[in-house]
Amino acid sequence: MAKFRREDALDYHSQGRPGKIEVVPTKPYSTQRDLTLAYSPGVAEPCLEIEKNPEDAYKYTAKGNLVAVISNGTAVLGLGDIGALASKPVMEGKGLLFKIFADIDVFDIEVDTKDIEAFVQTVKNIAPTFGGINLEDIKAPECFEIERRLKEELNIPLMHDDQHGTAIISAAGLLNAVEISGKKMADVKLVINGAGASANSCAKMYIAVGVKKENIRMLDSKGVIHKGRTDLDQYKSFFAADDTKINTLEEAIKGADVFVGLSKGNILKQSHIQSMNKNCIVFALANPTPEIPYEDAIAARPDIIVATGRSDHPNQVNNVLGFPFIFRGAMDVRATCINEEMKLAATLAIAALAKEPVPDYVNLAYGSKNLSFGTDYIIPKPIDSRLISAVSSAVAKAACDSGVAKHKIADWEAYKTELENRLAKDNKLMRSLADKAKLNPKRIVFSEADNYKILKAAQVVRDEGIAKPILLGDKNKILKIAADNFMEIADMPIIDPLTENEDKRNEFGDLLWQRRQRRGLTQFDARKLMRDRNYFGAMMVETGLADAMISGLTRKYGQPIKPALEIIDTLPGVSKVAGLYIMVTKKGPFFFADTTMNVDPTAEELADIAVLTANKVKQFNVAPRMAMLSYTNFGSAPGEIPSKVAKAVGILHKNYPGLVVDGDIQANFAINNNLLKEQFPFSTLVDKNVNTFIFPNLASGNIAYKLMQELGGAEAIGPVLMGLNKPVHVLQLGSSVREIVNMITIAVVDAQNKK
Repeated sequence: MAKFRREDALDYHSQGRPGKIEVVPTKPYSTQRDLTLAYSPGVAEPCLEIEKNPEDAYKYTAKGNLVAVISNGTAVLGLGDIGALASKPVMEGKGLLFKIFADIDVFDIEVDTKDIEAFVQTVKNIAPTFGGINLEDIKAPECFEIERRLKEELNIPLMHDDQHGTAIISAAGLLNAVEISGKKMADVKLVINGAGASANSCAKMYIAVGVKKENIRMLDSKGVIHKGRTDLDQYKSFFAADDTKINTLEEAIKGADVFVGLSKGNILKQSHIQSMNKNCIVFALANPTPEIPYEDAIAARPDIIVATGRSDHPNQVNNVLGFPFIFRGAMDVRATCINEEMKLAATLAIAALAKEPVPDYVNLAYGSKNLSFGTDYIIPKPIDSRLISAVSSAVAKAACDSGVAKHKIADWEAYKTELENRLAKDNKLMRSLADKAKLNPKRIVFSEADNYKILKAAQVVRDEGIAKPILLGDKNKILKIAADNFMEIADMPIIDPLTENEDKRNEFGDLLWQRRQRRGLTQFDARKLMRDRNYFGAMMVETGLADAMISGLTRKYGQPIKPALEIIDTLPGVSKVAGLYIMVTKKGPFFFADTTMNVDPTAEELADIAVLTANKVKQFNVAPRMAMLSYTNFGSAPGEIPSKVAKAVGILHKNYPGLVVDGDIQANFAINNNLLKEQFPFSTLVDKNVNTFIFPNLASGNIAYKLMQELGGAEAIGPVLMGLNKPVHVLQLGSSVREIVNMITIAVVDAQNKK
């Protein structure tokens, strides 16, 4: 699990625009005519249509893509009854997940009451606004009655995710775990520790997928729930066992096949696991501290399958595998509810997806070459983009088949394609790269560590497990910055090349002198240069004392580049290094080169830059589809730049026939496939969704990325220096902490690839 500090969490939520969500207009609003149509008098027309036919609300308003995340804050995960207002950050967070995983818009609603009737009436009164309602963090047993009442009285999809989300995901994992263990669902004996809302729904879902009710033992804080107890409500009584002699977890788990923990941390012992049947299954789902640590469970016996709620172990039972896609499917067919058939369909779809070949980008993110169905992979990973098409379509079909869908889908394959295209692609690249970096963090030397932003970024990547920082700079200044800002850096090595390590400086200086003595550099000057942190840091990378270097926050771009070019060789066959920017947009990442190094490259150099860029983009697990840009389209006007670009394209087509590349081409034609297909149907870029742009000179590339960053709202990650044999990356002057962290992540992945 990622580490963080209290101040970091507070800063994240408070800095800039407070909170995590905003409302964004979806229609033009820049002219008086736009405003006339959007509000008075134009808005009257759709109002009148909806008055005549309420279903037209789905046609004329955002209702069909709008979910209410509603809570009274009485059972917030890990926090308990903190009240409605205090739960708002959690509800905003849930809204963010809905948006990024399923493109569903959310209003979070915090209802300040613990009274069931008042809560139900409030939700009923606001329900017309929404296409679906996600109840969240409401304590048991009130949540059962609230959900029951609202399902009876409303006709839109509604689900209490705390109950059903874990049930659906864990049941999918259970189906696969039981299959792998060689057992049958009807035969397994199952112990559930916990008797709250989630446990109740999990048990019912397990019965739905084949577990026999009489084979379930459920425990609450007082022990096994059985018919000899007189303190049971109607929900617990449903699972009361006939055997009144078994009272403790130790007694209940003996001879069991499955343990499901929905309680609290560290209550399951290794001896408990050792008393279970062979090929046992343990789902320790308390979060953030499981009922037993993963390592202890694995060590207890070799024939075990373990799942937890944590992301740092295999088989994470994560509700995000379910709720966004369940609501997506339910709302797309305008289902009047989320019924048992739809939940079961989601369960089976998730279970089935785990048996499919794992996409390369998932393997890359988790540092594996062959994730496959088995004891360590019984549930898909949350970043698997196939979830939306697999789960949402299954839920939608179940709604149609069970008769609760108002809208029928005629072409299911087309619907799946539509689902895949809905996904926001703006954050997936960095998330997958961060996951990869964490699997094998590298030593990153920071040449400007006596700067607050650099030190903060170093702390973040250390806490996140992305990198192992090495700090260069004035030791006293670094320690003071850390102390003043409550940073813990005791485990980070600090080196001041100016005042320390004379022997190492001389050693590094002699190495530099040997490289450059025939270029006018004396031994004295070479040793003197090693007092410069950029020279010292680059030599640490060259000699293997560090895996990569980050610099440039406080200096002009050329200053940290020069030492790197003098010390570190280029890759074999590379004559020119180049700079790449990753532009993260709502349509996905785009790659711009060269944006920082080559002022006016020749045709041959442009071709080399394109090859460097293609190889780098592939390292990010993206297939490069490249446009060689100009102010012309395929020779439509004469000029030095079009001729140069066309010549470079000819070189690429001849020497790299497998590379998807074309030009000379204008940027709008490269981006607009319909325009390209209409005017230049012969282009190899038609229907290829161009994602990589090679600029004819430094001015055009640099101007383009900065305009996109400032006017287009794209996040610029870079510059990524391409062509060196070892990774050195130079920051933009004045980069933010977030931008520095992104560059460190890329540096780690770069170092992993170099290894």
